[in-house]
Amino acid sequence: MPRKKHPKSEIETAIRYAESKGWHIEVSGGHAWGKMYCPYNDSECRCGEFCISSIWSTPRNVINHARQIRRVVDNCTAEPSDTD
Repeated sequence: MPRKKHPKSEIETAIRYAESKGWHIEVSGGHAWGKMYCPYNDSECRCGEFCISSIWSTPRNVINHARQIRRVVDNCTAEPSDTD
């Protein structure tokens, strides 16, 4: 079953970007709309800091939160580099 869409289009676009990079999205309820999980689950990945990230349902600044989601995905230390 497909996941439900995030109500803010900017954040939905960032979530789709994360999914395109292999990140798993789990929708929940409450203040956090859901969580995104790194596909690599590497034990050396920054002490787990970026392995799980919350996606807020009503962030104070939608554009900054969408940028934060992309930044977490792009800064994943476990992701294989394209330069190999």
